[in-house]
Amino acid sequence: MRSITTLELQYAHRFYGFKGEAQYLHGHTGTLTIEVNDSVNMGVNMVFPCNEIKKTAWEVMKNFDHALVLREDDPLLPAILDVYEKQGIKDGAPTNQMKGPAFKTELATAYPECRLVVTKETMTVEGMIKIVYDLLKDKLNIAKLTFTSGDNAASEEFETNNHIDRCPLCGIALDENGVCPKCGYKK
Repeated sequence: MRSITTLELQYAHRFYGFKGEAQYLHGHTGTLTIEVNDSVNMGVNMVFPCNEIKKTAWEVMKNFDHALVLREDDPLLPAILDVYEKQGIKDGAPTNQMKGPAFKTELATAYPECRLVVTKETMTVEGMIKIVYDLLKDKLNIAKLTFTSGDNAASEEFETNNHIDRCPLCGIALDENGVCPKCGYKK
């Protein structure tokens, strides 16, 4: 069975090297749908609490919200960083409150202090699915990801082989010591 939740992201990007409208810097509202597969946890009668899926995903995905997403070879990248430096916001500003932990994977690097994500490939809806799966595959039993952005959409299904111990009282994943971080249950 699956538990399903969605997240909305506001972001700006462009398709560097593309010969069409998307070569210009532009913004989107993107919707990420995450489907988590597992058995129904009898203690709480659900696969995984949707608000906990959202919380787990949002911890890293908030780096994409109100962020600029550029490919690593885009010549706009050094120009943007130069402007941010001159403006005094490259290393953060007091108003930059909604940021997740920085991350660096093979596909993307998040610089939360300056609301920037640098990607290896052009950040299409398909590219976002690859990045999201890479970031969350060890935290959730992701069965399917769908990302829509404007008129564009992509979806991919995945094999779920993780065994995630869950709390019988609230349904969320137990930590490495078998303790529920939400209610304190101990396995």
